[in-house]
Amino acid sequence: MGEDRRKRASEIASLRLGIDLGLTLVDTAEMYGDGDTEELVGEALVGRRDRAFVVSKVLPSNASRAGTIAACERSLKRLQTDRIDLYLLHWRGGVPLADTLSGFDALIKAGKIRQWGVSNFDADDMEELREIASGDAVATNQVLYNLTRRGIEFDLLPSCQRDGIPIMAYSPIEQGRVLRHAAVKRIASDLGVSAAQVALAWVLREPHVIAIPKAGTEEHVRDNLASLDVRLTQDNLADLDRAFPPPKRKQSLDMI
Repeated sequence: MGEDRRKRASEIASLRLGIDLGLTLVDTAEMYGDGDTEELVGEALVGRRDRAFVVSKVLPSNASRAGTIAACERSLKRLQTDRIDLYLLHWRGGVPLADTLSGFDALIKAGKIRQWGVSNFDADDMEELREIASGDAVATNQVLYNLTRRGIEFDLLPSCQRDGIPIMAYSPIEQGRVLRHAAVKRIASDLGVSAAQVALAWVLREPHVIAIPKAGTEEHVRDNLASLDVRLTQDNLADLDRAFPPPKRKQSLDMI
């Protein structure tokens, strides 16, 4: 969002509607639109900030202790807020994790962020993270997860669930490509719901998994909201397993 001025009014309206309907987690990052997305989110949150849970991310190139603090200050300014509820390292880079965590700790002490987490971390990355002082304070891991990207089910998802670390699933409908699959369309027709609602309900079937689908229009927001009421049957789930087999071995972590 925020990259096409012609869509700005519609995107702001959709964000505001989502918050008004109770979809209060808003995910963004300094990378998105080179900051333009954060600015759009900031505008949308005027008068609604206290009802929103804002997530943003620092680029690995900015993730030194001082760089993390400076990046957060820039994000706060664009977001027109005094705090970020959850601040993530966008992916691993060359900066030692201990340096990034030191920056996160300083931001928490200053009241600039409330919690910190990571994104695009595989199981071994999470293991390394927990060995660092204060690493056990990680609040979430945001990763690519949908019907066509099930690799995390082999090791990462079970280990995070065991440790009580929620997974945030980005691209939960694979940028719309999942919706064209015959099995998804058939189940949607049988249940009388949209294909997107089936795909989102499948992601949300797992405990401690959050889906963060993009919603640039008010119609899209309402469709996403309705997915919370979709209950997939055991037969539905079995059909989806046949169409999208779960992993049988360790896979490299997918990223887009």
